[in-house]
Amino acid sequence: MAEDDDATLGTRDYRTLARFRRELRAFLHFSEEAARAEGLTPAQHQLLLAVRGHPADGPPSISEVAEALRLKTHSVGGLVDRAEEGGLVASHVDPADGRRRLIEVTPAGEGILERLSALHRRELRRFRDEMGALLEDLD
Repeated sequence: MAEDDDATLGTRDYRTLARFRRELRAFLHFSEEAARAEGLTPAQHQLLLAVRGHPADGPPSISEVAEALRLKTHSVGGLVDRAEEGGLVASHVDPADGRRRLIEVTPAGEGILERLSALHRRELRRFRDEMGALLEDLD
């Protein structure tokens, strides 16, 4: 098996990787601050996005949201309870399986998520443009 050039890193590679990490963290900071400006915690924003962006038809269960967020089911259950108290989501028992709770974004949560998502789309476009040239430096 031939060794490729990925094993040899130079100063330029480290600088590129460090800059990528800084830009990624800057995006995450932007996202967290945007959520807070809307009165949400970053976790609540991620919950709304995971529920609204669920890839299957119908509302997701708590366990499906937990999987999407890479969190424990009981942690998401608490997050859902707090978001429900704040009017961001609604939950109900799955009629097909009484052990499951299904989550839906409320109209109030939808409005906040729509504003945040528009901001994030603009920021991601800027990030994409910035990262395009940077990632080419890794070749």
